[in-house]
Amino acid sequence: MTVTTPPRRTVLAAAVAAAVGSSASFSAPAASAEGGGGGAAARHRPRPTASTIHNVAWTTAADWRAGHGDGTAVVRGDRPGVTIGTPVGTVSYADPHTGTTASWEYATWLSPTREAATPASELIASWNADTPAGTWVRIELFGVYTDGSHTPWYTMGVWASGDGDIRRTSVDDQSDGKSTIWTDTFSIDDTDAGPRLATYQLRLTLHRAPGADASPTVWRLGAMTSDVPARFEVPATGPGQAAGVEIDAPPYSQNVHIGRYPEYDNGGEAWCSPTSSQMIIESWGRAPTPEQLEWVDPAFDDPQVCHAARYTFDYQYDGCGNWPFNAAYAATYPGLQAVVTRIASLTDAERLVAAGIPLITSQSFYEAELDGAGYGTAGHLMTVVGFTEDGDVIANDPASDSNAEVRRVYPRRQFENIWLRTRRYNESGGVSGGTGGVCYLYFPTDLTHRQRTALAAVGIR
Repeated sequence: MTVTTPPRRTVLAAAVAAAVGSSASFSAPAASAEGGGGGAAARHRPRPTASTIHNVAWTTAADWRAGHGDGTAVVRGDRPGVTIGTPVGTVSYADPHTGTTASWEYATWLSPTREAATPASELIASWNADTPAGTWVRIELFGVYTDGSHTPWYTMGVWASGDGDIRRTSVDDQSDGKSTIWTDTFSIDDTDAGPRLATYQLRLTLHRAPGADASPTVWRLGAMTSDVPARFEVPATGPGQAAGVEIDAPPYSQNVHIGRYPEYDNGGEAWCSPTSSQMIIESWGRAPTPEQLEWVDPAFDDPQVCHAARYTFDYQYDGCGNWPFNAAYAATYPGLQAVVTRIASLTDAERLVAAGIPLITSQSFYEAELDGAGYGTAGHLMTVVGFTEDGDVIANDPASDSNAEVRRVYPRRQFENIWLRTRRYNESGGVSGGTGGVCYLYFPTDLTHRQRTALAAVGIR
C-alpha cells in the first residue's frame, strides 16, 4: 500500500524544499546511512547538537494570575484554569463554514511575554479546554522578531470540542512577509536571511452565547518554539532505559474506515492522526461513552475512531491532521492533558516510554527507508508504544489493513532518522521536508513522580 494523497504537511515541505534550493546545496547521504553501519556513512554522521526546543505552559492558578485578564476569572481547584467572569462586551462572528453570523459575549486573557530560549524558526501552540454547548475559544499569537519588528496578531485556532455552534477551524492566508501560519504552525519564511522569533505572547478570547450561564474554561495553554537545524540525518542512538518495555494500547487500523464519512475526509489514510490519538487516549483508560457514539452508523466497527475523526476535523484544512486540534480533543477526556512538542532524540522518547508515557509521532518517508512499513508517505502519524530488547521501535501503526496488523517493529536507526530529520530526498530525487521530531504527548493530570520527571526532562510540565 502506498500513501499518495498529499496531506497539508506537504505544503510546508514544499516551502522548505524551495528554501533549500535557493540556499546552500546539500549532498545526498550515502545509501547505507539509514542502516547505521560503519564506513563513510558512520564517519560523516552528524554530531549531537544542543536542543533548541523550548516549551512554555500556563497551567496553575499562579500562572493564570500572572497574565492580564479582561473580563476573565481564575478557576481554582484540582485543575486551575481561566474562564469568563464578567464579559467585556459582545462581538459578531461570521462562521465561514456555516454561513451564519451570530453575536457572542467575550472576555480575553493575555499571557506574559515569553522569550524563546533560542530565536525560533517555528512555534506550535497547544491548549486544553472545556467548551460546553454555546461556547468556544480563539487562540492567537503575537511575536517580536530578532530585528525588533513584530508580527500581526495571528490566529492559531478557532476551537470548540463540539460542532453544533461554530466549526473548529484554522485560518488560511496569514503572513506578513517574514512569517506564515501553515494551518497550525508559525514558520519563519526565510531561515537563511530572515529574522527569527525572539519573544511572543498568546491571547485567549473566550466566547459564550449572550446571557448564557455556561462558559468555556481553558486549563492549559502553551507553545513550543524551536530552531531545528537543516539535516538529512540525525545522530544514531543505542538502546536505552525502555529496552524491553511495551505499553498496552489498543490497535486500530485507519484503513478499515476507508470510504466512511466523506464529510470528515473519507477515512483511510486521512485518518492517521485521529486513529493514533484514539489508541493513546484508550491506553490511558479513557473512551467515548455509548451516548457519545450514538451518531455513528452501528454497522461500522471501531466507532470511536469515527468519533475521533469528527471531533478533530479542521473545517478549513478539510481534514483531521491539525496537530493542536488532536491534542485538544484528547484533553476533553476526564483527567487527561495533552501537548504538541518536538523530541530531540530517541533516547528522550525512551525515557517517556519507560515512565509509561507513549508518543504519537509525525514522519515522512519513501517505502525503502522504513523496513516493514510496506508504504511511503508524505506525512503520517503513528504511535510509539515500546522498544524491543535490542532497542528497535514498537509502533502501533494505523496504516495497516486490519487491527491485527497494526503492531509493528521498526528498525531503530531507520525510525529515528525519518522522524527527527528536517530534510529528506524523495523517490524522484528532489528535496522534501521532515518534521524534526514533532509528536503529541497525552498524559494524566495525576502523574507519578517518574512520569513527572520524564516529562520535565523533555521540557514539559
